[in-house]
Amino acid sequence: MSSTSESLLDVVPVVPVVVIDDLAHAVPVARALVEGGLPVIELTLRTPVALDAIRAIADEVPDILVGAGTIVTPGQAKQAHDAGARFLVSPGATPALMDAMLSTGLPFLPGTATVSEVLTVLEAGLTEMKFFPAEASGGAGFLRSIASPVPAARFCPTGGITLASAPSYLALPNVGCVGGSWLTPADALATGDWERVRSLAAEAAALR
Repeated sequence: MSSTSESLLDVVPVVPVVVIDDLAHAVPVARALVEGGLPVIELTLRTPVALDAIRAIADEVPDILVGAGTIVTPGQAKQAHDAGARFLVSPGATPALMDAMLSTGLPFLPGTATVSEVLTVLEAGLTEMKFFPAEASGGAGFLRSIASPVPAARFCPTGGITLASAPSYLALPNVGCVGGSWLTPADALATGDWERVRSLAAEAAALR
């Protein structure tokens, strides 16, 4: 989130990163996450129904903090805001993209993968950001190594993280939470196995 807003990084240990292909799955998966103890969802704008899914969750699951992920164009930032998203997440952070996300008035996590990108975000007045793709970009070791030289930056690492590897990230002083796609497996969504989603969410919620 932005440095002036309530921090998403401190709400839950694991932010579910969810891809919805079938609009009918949006509300049930959000309810299952809340019941499992994770009242946050980052719904990625990777499918044609994503914006409608955000609308449905915002309207029908008031207990969850619904956000839009995979914001890659300035126009998507406004679309997500208009759909009811309460936070935004981008995989990268160009000046135009950060300006667009800032203009929505929503808290957001701009994506970073290098020290230079982290410094660029800090220069824009933001201290909290996404680290993506986490495992492919050096993982927990990378974040550990920059904690001292860049102490102002706090991260939500996302990308390739699992229930087993999440604790190594959460133990770092510059990590507030991690993003996880393992909480909503495609087969569980396809079959409507919401009990499995609840169980995975409960395991993740217990990490802190």
